[in-house]
Amino acid sequence: MEIRRAESSDIDALVSFNQAMALETENKQLDADVLRAGVTAVFADESKGFYVVASISDTIAAGLMITYEWSDWRNAWFWWVQSVYVLPQHRRQAIYGKMYEFVKQLAEESGNVCGIRLYVEKDNVRAQRVYERTGMQISHYLMYEEHK
Repeated sequence: MEIRRAESSDIDALVSFNQAMALETENKQLDADVLRAGVTAVFADESKGFYVVASISDTIAAGLMITYEWSDWRNAWFWWVQSVYVLPQHRRQAIYGKMYEFVKQLAEESGNVCGIRLYVEKDNVRAQRVYERTGMQISHYLMYEEHK
C-alpha cells in the first residue's frame, strides 16, 4: 500500500469516491459536473486544501481531503479531514488509520498546525469508532450551519 498526496490524475477516483460516499452516508445524489469542478478546484488552488490517497496494486483504494481553518486563538492552522472514502472491498484493513498517520506527519512537518478536526454524521457509528481508534476524541463543540 502506498499513501501519498493525490495528483490531478486521481481526480476521476476522487469524484467517484465523493459520489459513493454521499449516496452511502446521506442518500444524496451529487451533481457530477459540480462535484468534478469542486474536486478540480482543489488541485488548481492549493489554498483550498489537498487530497490524500491510498493505492493498492496501482488502484486508488481510498481518499480524503484536507482543508484549512485559521485559529486566531492559537496563531496556527487546524486541518479538517473531509470526504473520507474507502472502497468497500478495502475496508477493515486499517487504511484510514494509515492515511491519518500520513496526514499527522504532514501536519507535524508543516510546523504551523495546531490540530486536526473532522465532522461525521451522528448516525455513522462505524466511522466514529474508526476515528476514535486513531486517537481522535469527540469535541465539546456542536456544529451549526445554514445553507444558501
